[in-house]
Amino acid sequence: MEKEIVRYPRIQGVSFTQGGTLGSFPQHWHNAAEFHLALKDGATYKIDGSTYRTEEGDILLIWPRELHEVVYCPKDGVDFIQFSSYLIESNSDFAAASHFLTECHLIRKKDNPALTEKISDLIFKIRDMHEQNKYFSETRCKLLIYEILLAIGDCILSERRENLRDEGFTDKLLGYIRFACSYITEHSAENITQAEVAEKTGLSQFYFSKLFNEYTKMSFPTFLAQIRVQSAINLLENESLSVTDCAFESGFQSTTTFNKIFHEITGCTPREYRKMHSRNHRQE
Repeated sequence: MEKEIVRYPRIQGVSFTQGGTLGSFPQHWHNAAEFHLALKDGATYKIDGSTYRTEEGDILLIWPRELHEVVYCPKDGVDFIQFSSYLIESNSDFAAASHFLTECHLIRKKDNPALTEKISDLIFKIRDMHEQNKYFSETRCKLLIYEILLAIGDCILSERRENLRDEGFTDKLLGYIRFACSYITEHSAENITQAEVAEKTGLSQFYFSKLFNEYTKMSFPTFLAQIRVQSAINLLENESLSVTDCAFESGFQSTTTFNKIFHEITGCTPREYRKMHSRNHRQE
């Protein structure tokens, strides 16, 4: 259960890999999401214990912090993108719908040719943008990723809408979680509590906690920590700020807690992250 630290040497928060991993890659996990486009038949993966075999044109989805393994990948058999979990977790729409999104791991071309073609085209656009590295390339790449997430989300929710009602998930409940995610993100630098967010949402604390876990697949403290760490990452890029300043400005109440949670989520300390980030810039 190795934790991999995903680096973004060219565009912050987004990377593109052409050709994939030849052969195999052992079981690991990371905070980034990872979407694979199968260029050939025959790649085999394991995600959280389930096995997936892809054919040319299929799209494999690995969501943040999922344990996964490349069992076999043919030579030049896959292109893939990796992107920061913050793109999902800081967006109230996607954070609220993560319960449904993260259940989807394989979109087969033979079952949904229109969707796989659209995602393939968007991945190739990210590749081109990643190689060109022009002005606003980071923003353009992230907009393309949001297009992919929207296409997947629209497909999943439209296909499952009736079943979701049977399971007790409604647009009204989704609205509560969307509001809560937005409120947490906007006030993450403050000393907010679950009780406060529940009150603002209009739900009891017990029901809010249950609902939030069901929809986001995260507890309130975990979600808040993820948002604060990403805020700290953004602040650490400004080297005129001390690490302590970054900790408090992102909402942490002590540097000890900040260092501990930052390391748990990213796999490195704040100082190590800053050093690594600076070195990447010098190498460019």
